[in-house]
Amino acid sequence: MTADALSDTLRQTGLRHGLVGFGVCSVEPFGAVRSEMGRRIELGLAGRPRFTYTDPVVATEVSRSFPWAERLIVGSVAYLPAAGTPGPAAPDTGRVARFATVDHYQPLRTGLIAVARQLEESGHRSEVLADDNRLVDRAAAVRAGVAWWGKSTMALAPGFGPWLLLGSVVTDAVLPVSTPMVRDCGTCVACIPACPTGALDEEGVLDATRCISYWAQTPGFIPRDIRRAWGDRLYGCDDCLEACPPGGRLAEGAGSMNGRIDLVELLERSDEELMDTYAHFYVPRRDARFLRRNALVALGHNGTRRAIPVLIRYLESPIAVLRGHAAWALGRIGGKDGRVALERARSIETDPTVVDELEAAARLSEGR
Repeated sequence: MTADALSDTLRQTGLRHGLVGFGVCSVEPFGAVRSEMGRRIELGLAGRPRFTYTDPVVATEVSRSFPWAERLIVGSVAYLPAAGTPGPAAPDTGRVARFATVDHYQPLRTGLIAVARQLEESGHRSEVLADDNRLVDRAAAVRAGVAWWGKSTMALAPGFGPWLLLGSVVTDAVLPVSTPMVRDCGTCVACIPACPTGALDEEGVLDATRCISYWAQTPGFIPRDIRRAWGDRLYGCDDCLEACPPGGRLAEGAGSMNGRIDLVELLERSDEELMDTYAHFYVPRRDARFLRRNALVALGHNGTRRAIPVLIRYLESPIAVLRGHAAWALGRIGGKDGRVALERARSIETDPTVVDELEAAARLSEGR
């Protein structure tokens, strides 16, 4: 089989198994991307190094992990309309970003695995990379003509906008490479003012330390200015995606209700139940305290009197980060029961960070 014929067979295989985008690119280092990652790290825009930022050299140089590689076959899947919509805010509930309503990476893996098997049947090596720190998947997608870089830093494609998940198959097959898209966002900057924290303060540059999605996946105390912009989010943030015109039609067609969670019920479940239900979430150290922390912040925005008893119980948690965020939520909700609980907790608290949270919450609750 010729290289052109094999490439066409692989494309048909991928599309038949659910991929909506398919392209091939070289494995030359992504030098410009590596330099930009280094610049963001130096300026503090990347936050705590993780994911591809753990080792930008490995993530931008395929041959570091796969010395035998000749090509990257890049595939994409759209998770809308299947992911649905969380609908309007509702008391005591939180929303999950659409990419995480279920494990939407599974259809992507299915398509990529089918491509990899076809390669192996043709006598070539292959390895699937999906949500893998060894590759900056957006850079590969742009080079392979599957997407273009958006000003939101997301990868965008015609008809799908940013509602895509990306992955690749590394192979030693010397396939013809695809032509990159001749596209960009033009004069559109809709995503930039849509960000609730101003994390997109420069076109094409994300300040991760101001991004709600970043903090939803980061251990420790969430800064109060981020909490104030948090809204009813439990995990992730879709605001810049929802503002993106190329994805508008797909978002409008996602009418089924999905991704809205009862936060009071969540906070009453065991760690084992939470980690089983949300196994596909990236939760730091697989520790449910950080998912609980996110829920506490969301309750600070739309919690009702129904939430107050569980918040008061969390003031007695042995975990400081939960006591502190429960205090913040109670301060936001206000009410006599909450104020009394905050005063009682302050009288016995010894952790200085939590003491500060309790005192700030008491001031916040005045008049509420």
